[in-house]
Amino acid sequence: MRDRIIARRAFCGLVAGAAVAAAGRGSAYAAQSKPPPRPKPAPRPKPAPRHIVAIDPGHGGVDPGAISPQGIYEKNITLSTARELARQLDMTRRFRVVLTRASDTFVPLRDRVARARAARAELFLSVHADALPDEEMRGLSVYTLSDRASDRETAALAMRENKDDFVAGIRLSRQRRDIAPILLDMARRQTNNGSLALAHAVVAELGRAVPLLERPHRSAGFVVLTAPDVPSALVELGCLSNPVEERLLAQHAYRQRLAHGLVRAIEDYFAVHAAQ
Repeated sequence: MRDRIIARRAFCGLVAGAAVAAAGRGSAYAAQSKPPPRPKPAPRPKPAPRHIVAIDPGHGGVDPGAISPQGIYEKNITLSTARELARQLDMTRRFRVVLTRASDTFVPLRDRVARARAARAELFLSVHADALPDEEMRGLSVYTLSDRASDRETAALAMRENKDDFVAGIRLSRQRRDIAPILLDMARRQTNNGSLALAHAVVAELGRAVPLLERPHRSAGFVVLTAPDVPSALVELGCLSNPVEERLLAQHAYRQRLAHGLVRAIEDYFAVHAAQ
């Protein structure tokens, strides 16, 4: 009897040991089969900030601008082209566009400049279509502010009583009276250099796509070009007084071509000046 009890205890011990060993192997297997923790995904790079570009469709509302022999209004050509240019710029995902007018409304010239500066635009492009006495003349041209007009605008801005404004990141009201004009002049000179670079890019890119007026880069005292801290240019898309360009400017496909050339010019400008 005693031998049976001892044998039974030995058997139970063996069974218990086997169960413990099996449980150990199961735990080890489970530990080995457990999938490794997933690596944390790398943080997505932040998208590059978009450059802010102000597009100014010339004229509007009660001011039709130039009128072609067939009755085409400049204000309609400029608004359509500006919208197409804005669309193409937005598609690049590198630019945010501000239109100084988005519909057939009248906007005073200085208000157009003010809207661009309020939006912190880095570039200002005013879009127009010309009309010349000689109907044979045709071609695109681009204007920057003349040096004489630039000097007058800088002097007028420096003389204003209300100087509580930022120009090129500087609050003029906190500057000494004799220093503010110097800072303004420095900002204006830097802006002029940017305006010239933009005009050269427009001539280079559009010259590959459409005819250019003789001496395509010119200077004048256009009010919309007087922002002291925003490089600015005014482009005349062509001559509505010329029968060929009158017909072309009325075509959406031609305005798309013009907008595409202007996009390339703006990209060329920022490729150089964004790094400076």
